[in-house]
Amino acid sequence: MKNSVIIVAAGSGKRMRSAIAKQYIELKGRTILSYTVETFNSSEYIDEIILVTSSEAKEYVRKEIVERYGFHKVKAIVEGGEERQDSVYRGISAVSEDTDIVLIHDGVRPFVADKYIAMLESIAMEFGGCVLGAPVKDTIKICDEEGYISETPDRKTLWIAQTPQCFKYDIIKNAYEKAEKEGFKATDDSMIAERAGVKVKMVEGDYENIKITTPEDLYMGEVILENMIKGRKG
Repeated sequence: MKNSVIIVAAGSGKRMRSAIAKQYIELKGRTILSYTVETFNSSEYIDEIILVTSSEAKEYVRKEIVERYGFHKVKAIVEGGEERQDSVYRGISAVSEDTDIVLIHDGVRPFVADKYIAMLESIAMEFGGCVLGAPVKDTIKICDEEGYISETPDRKTLWIAQTPQCFKYDIIKNAYEKAEKEGFKATDDSMIAERAGVKVKMVEGDYENIKITTPEDLYMGEVILENMIKGRKG
């Protein structure tokens, strides 16, 4: 079985309020993106990596991340599109045609554990598609346009969607082609698969698999990274 991962890192990171795109901000002397790529490059469950970056960052990524750290599984560095969905679609087009399973992952989510990569691939082979996530801890309120609460959904049914989101190659390729043809826009990959008729399975991960998008997330990322380093030494 051949497994490919598309790492999406073409965003500008406006919420980080930084002159540097969030994926290139450093944690303990290394860019966030380098940690993310390392996770998949060192995984025995991944055969190839497709990196999707902005046009301006392609050479930087090639020299300062891929070549600098010897990430030999990176097959291609692809220029991203206007929206995340466009970037993923371009990444799918660069995946090897003999691929069985495709994982799609945020470039600023560097702490996914290797055991979840294996778990997602196994479940995707059985069900066609799955998403890593975590149960919502807080009570969620749905409000109207004036700010009044209109509904309180049952917390037991609510999950925080994370990445990787994992699919059989032909399923996600066909789903993205359908969305492109019909002009459908979504906020994540599972929405595109769901609209194409795929029943996507939710897989429970953990709360350390954070997406670093705000300055507050950087502090949390440093703590998680420090604990990971201590764990390796122990």
